[in-house]
Amino acid sequence: MIHVVARITAKAGQGVSLQTAFKAILSDVRAEDGCIAYVPTIDATTDIDRQGPVVADAVTIVERWESIEHLKAHLTASHMTAFRSKNGHLIESADLRILEEV
Repeated sequence: MIHVVARITAKAGQGVSLQTAFKAILSDVRAEDGCIAYVPTIDATTDIDRQGPVVADAVTIVERWESIEHLKAHLTASHMTAFRSKNGHLIESADLRILEEV
């Protein structure tokens, strides 16, 4: 099983638009072969000391895939290509962490 943490930071003031865009593709992504979980999240405001700074315009996608091959298929799926084409102008930066269990 592969775990993915994808942190996408929107351009200033575009966080809500990015959240809406991710919500629109949820059913397509979750229907993909090999998708175990795909959950868009935003930073929670807490009083926990170890928490990093809250970034209002960031969306973090927490994902689980059956294999790297399933993840690769996801990244090239037509709805993901369309998502990037339609919403790329909203994105300032992205960081992808691909993890496997120990």
